[in-house]
Amino acid sequence: MFGPEGCGKTAFLRQAAEALRELGYDVFYLHPPDRVFAAEVDDPDVKSLFLDLVRKTLEDERWGRLAMAVFDLVREVLKKRRRKIAMIADDVFQAIGLDKAAAYVKGLLNMIEHPVYRYESIVVLVATSEGVSRREIGRHRWADIMPMWNMPKEGFRQLYEKLPGPKPPFEEAWRLAGGNPGMLSRLYSTGWNSGAVVTRLIREKRLTPDFVARWRDWLERVVEDPEALWSPDAPEELIRQLMERNLILYNIYE
Repeated sequence: MFGPEGCGKTAFLRQAAEALRELGYDVFYLHPPDRVFAAEVDDPDVKSLFLDLVRKTLEDERWGRLAMAVFDLVREVLKKRRRKIAMIADDVFQAIGLDKAAAYVKGLLNMIEHPVYRYESIVVLVATSEGVSRREIGRHRWADIMPMWNMPKEGFRQLYEKLPGPKPPFEEAWRLAGGNPGMLSRLYSTGWNSGAVVTRLIREKRLTPDFVARWRDWLERVVEDPEALWSPDAPEELIRQLMERNLILYNIYE
């Protein structure tokens, strides 16, 4: 699953983890960017091992180790008896390295198709906002990639109406955030100062004067019409750099 930053992927995955646990699944949840890790499993030995790995990871920040350890932990759980297992990985590719994204997803798939131990059911959910990792995984036929977009206008209106205090008219909030709940949160936390939000984005996305000067003509075209990047003469290097900065999602054909 992929989608723009702030569209609600993490909220969706955390809700999925809760729902799967209620359905009797042992759930492993990993979200390195927020340093959130959970093992809702019935096996106390595996849970203790998982917590030990979390403590070590928080000390030395070797996030990739914990992401890779899930494979062994799942096998340890299944070694004792057949179970229902869910593995939820939220933005783990920066932790393990974007070059290992495809191998990681293929490893998760192999646990389903070529298990070492028998299982009752396995659910795997992996989400990313990294355009580069999506492109790497998407090259393979075994990948089932699904887009998750921002909120529709009516749902976004319901969220907007729950915000306390003074706020701009709804249509202005919709124009600024485009249905992205993460962007709505940023605008609200800055007192609806869109200039402050833009300044922060410029820093975060490394939009240096040199970058803007080099691509000014194309950037102006894209602001007016994002589909300009699909034209035959669109520069591939600009597309790549915008994807690397998570400023665009490319080729959402539907």
